[in-house]
Amino acid sequence: MTKFMVRCLLFVLFISTSFFSFAQEKPEMADAMRSNGKIYVVVAVCLTILIGLFIYVFLIDRKISKLEKEV
Repeated sequence: MTKFMVRCLLFVLFISTSFFSFAQEKPEMADAMRSNGKIYVVVAVCLTILIGLFIYVFLIDRKISKLEKEV
């Protein structure tokens, strides 16, 4: 198979999975968390984790750049 055919098959696969995900009903858990105000806690925790990961990657990149300059 050529690369083009593989890419086309993967594209069709990804598009078909997105159609199935749109067919789902509204999640009740999100409505319950939103009504209780707990959704903000979930969002804050997710943002904290993402910010921590970005800071970690930035610091690792600086250390690697420093080591590359030494070599």
